[in-house]
Amino acid sequence: MTDNIHNLTRSTDDVVIVGGGLAGLFCALKLAPRPVTLISAAPLGQGASSAWAQGGIAAAVAEGDSPEAHAADTIAVGGGIVDEAVALGIAREAGLRIHDLLAYGVPFDRDLEGRLAVGREAAHSARRIVHVRGDGAGAAIIAALSEAVRRTPSIRLVEGFVAEALLTEDGAVTGLQLREAGNFAARPVMIASRAIVFATGGIGRLYAVTTNPAEANGSGLAIAARAGAVIADPEFVQFHPTAMMVGRDPSPLATEALRGEGATLLNARGERFMTALHPLAELAPRDIVARGVFAEITAGRGAFLDARQALGARFADKFPTVYASCIAAGIDPATQAIPIAPAVHYHMGGIAVDAGGRSSIDGLWAGGEVSSTGMHGANRLASNSLLEAVVYAARIADDIAGRAIPSPAHLPEALVTPRNGAPDASVVKRLRAMTSANVGVIRERDGLAEAVRSFAAIEHTATNTAVRNMATAALLLAASAWSRRESRGAHCRTDYPSEVPAPAQRTMTTLAEAHEIAHGLTEHSTPRPAQSMIA
Repeated sequence: MTDNIHNLTRSTDDVVIVGGGLAGLFCALKLAPRPVTLISAAPLGQGASSAWAQGGIAAAVAEGDSPEAHAADTIAVGGGIVDEAVALGIAREAGLRIHDLLAYGVPFDRDLEGRLAVGREAAHSARRIVHVRGDGAGAAIIAALSEAVRRTPSIRLVEGFVAEALLTEDGAVTGLQLREAGNFAARPVMIASRAIVFATGGIGRLYAVTTNPAEANGSGLAIAARAGAVIADPEFVQFHPTAMMVGRDPSPLATEALRGEGATLLNARGERFMTALHPLAELAPRDIVARGVFAEITAGRGAFLDARQALGARFADKFPTVYASCIAAGIDPATQAIPIAPAVHYHMGGIAVDAGGRSSIDGLWAGGEVSSTGMHGANRLASNSLLEAVVYAARIADDIAGRAIPSPAHLPEALVTPRNGAPDASVVKRLRAMTSANVGVIRERDGLAEAVRSFAAIEHTATNTAVRNMATAALLLAASAWSRRESRGAHCRTDYPSEVPAPAQRTMTTLAEAHEIAHGLTEHSTPRPAQSMIA
């Protein structure tokens, strides 16, 4: 049921879930019939990156495949820092979660014998991606779950509000400060809860070129960090190699499944360039393909996705979403190559969580892209993100169900951020350009230092809460990238082009450590990397 602001701060023992994407919706449904308040910035079904996912969900459900093989592929791609136990555990739960989604009405594609149809994507050793109508999995999953949420009486739905700050006391959450989305002058409101789940999505909108919706602005990451949460691996940002360069923001995505069907990558001379860079060519891990595409563009040769021979006239039926985006841009992919460039697609980093989705702050759980479970390491394997989201959403629900949650706290008298100025579009544009230029596909010391100083300054001077949160999230990314003096997975530094020998480590950091790095760089000294980061 949908609720409004007038009843928002009533005293309940509701679990509060922030985010209307896959992780938030699935967790709310798994918690039923326990009372849940689900807060979504956009109307349900909109504003979620998971709704735009074209690939599908990776799951070892086909004959001859196994969770062990799936986990091995995940580990091989992850740059040496995947938590192997986490990867295997998620792979083993995949079948159960696929059946849950089927029960909620998700119409996964089936073969002629009625079995789940599976496709192949980059760096998978088997066909194990379940799809909906070729490239519509994300939208179909979100539509089915949104409908299920709306008809579940134990879920109180509050649309059109964004989280601004966590309320904490003695290291535990006590509530949340919210504000009406898009109304910077509105007075914030409070909701009391000692069980809060963040499923707020990723950080794509911190970059100038991204496939993510406007809501993926790093707010959940920033809010948790400001409350003292440990943040894991923020420097690892995945760039999808084949975003369509057709003048739209966000950039439409040309799904990896196209390359799985045989589409090739060409430069303007008509040359395939990935064959010289990796044995798997177009199906190499995403970080390698993204750097290959980036190099062609930087060299002035351009980059294109060519499905003319692999699909031709079958394109429209096999990949209707991509086809529609192409036609809208004046491109017929059956007869023309599609201009592409790398775009920010997924954040491997996030709020550090344990096997039950618990953060370092008592009473705060996190699932989906805002979290970092250790599954993805330095580079996410294709179509593992939706799987991780549903597995951890279910785990969070189980963890909360088995706990005695204290009664809601008394709301504080004072607001965490009582004033809120108008957002400055020029500052946001400058921040996004700085992130793309200096914390992008290719990075180096001086550019990262400049980014750290710039983001710290924006964070310090911003009068708008949303802009401040963007700067905080960007600062965490840049400071951790500055501290990781090596190249690993999606983190590529020209001044440190090799991996540092073992032991390979994940980054565990805090906002306080990022501020310390920023202070040192602003003072024109060379601060040492934080102890919790790899040097």
